[in-house]
Amino acid sequence: LAATKRIVYLPTNSFYQVLSAEAYSKHGFNIHGVVFDELHTQPNRKLFDVMTKGSGDARSQPLFFLITTAGTDQHSICYEQHQKAKDILEGRKHDKTFYPVIYGSEESDDWTDPATWKKANPSLGETITLEKVKAACDSARQNPGEENVFRQLRLNQWVKQAVRWMPMEKWDLCNFQVDAEELEGRVCYGGLDLSSTTDITAFVLVFPPRDENDKFMILPWFWIPEDNLGLRVRRDHVPYDVWERTGHVQTTEGNVVHYGFIEAFIGELGKRYNIREIAFDRWGAVQMVQNLEGMGYTVVPFGQGFKDMSPPTKELMKLVLGQSIAHAGHPVLRWMMDNIFIRTDPAGNIKPDKQKSTEKIDGAVATIMALDRAIRCGNEV
Repeated sequence: LAATKRIVYLPTNSFYQVLSAEAYSKHGFNIHGVVFDELHTQPNRKLFDVMTKGSGDARSQPLFFLITTAGTDQHSICYEQHQKAKDILEGRKHDKTFYPVIYGSEESDDWTDPATWKKANPSLGETITLEKVKAACDSARQNPGEENVFRQLRLNQWVKQAVRWMPMEKWDLCNFQVDAEELEGRVCYGGLDLSSTTDITAFVLVFPPRDENDKFMILPWFWIPEDNLGLRVRRDHVPYDVWERTGHVQTTEGNVVHYGFIEAFIGELGKRYNIREIAFDRWGAVQMVQNLEGMGYTVVPFGQGFKDMSPPTKELMKLVLGQSIAHAGHPVLRWMMDNIFIRTDPAGNIKPDKQKSTEKIDGAVATIMALDRAIRCGNEV
């Protein structure tokens, strides 16, 4: 092994050495142990696999130390190991060769409470002062963009994206009742995000307020293919199966989303609600748009760039902060709102970024499109 620095134990000619990140040059090692520091920074699983799958087989007692802070990528090798550790600690899995230790707080914990800080920092007050953590917390409270950094690096929480956009505690305060039957006959506007035929599809109706005491009412629906429901649960660690049982997600027969089923479903909604317009992403819904127009709906193409998305995205935040919307706590829509990563242009315009958002945001995008039409058109005849 070529190296400039290593610690050598001469009696056995063994040594410690820092290795570079390239996986291709690490094949064929015969190691006693590996210390994998900050596993969450690994861009993929290649180096992890090379160093842990077979490199210690010739040793009687190889040891692998996986040390890490929580990360942001829930499809990473680090999150995979984190989930395994939790499963073992909570009794869902058994592996005598894997000894998990996790110091961290739960997402539901009050992140501003010193008792929460202690969960992730058992030596708080010794190796790190309470004042330093408090200063970091105060800074995050003043700047919402720092909250996720504090949660990840100080509280060892897995966060959904590098910059948190929707403050979920504010979103949860809008958990007002939405009575689908009482809304029958009222004016509303739809947002349709089809994604791909193998992915989740979202349709959202937004009902504009009738007076100053009313709120924007949100009714969402979601569909996924029935045949890959179980695979999605295992792969994505998302409770689609639970949501399907509770009626918050519907499945369509087969391994792709059945657009004809969704068209018929929207057709039935049109008999209950006064759907004035349906906004859609012009790049992904040509055939369905034609079919919906043939059913008598006014279908409006909606651009996904800053020009079209920024105003309603900003307005959604204002409405949430003012508790001027009602979403009834729909769990799928909440999950998607929590997933949003926002891209900003030099002029200060914003839009949801599907590429950077670590999980699905289709329902949030559909909500934003429908909200735009509801704000612009209101209850006018």
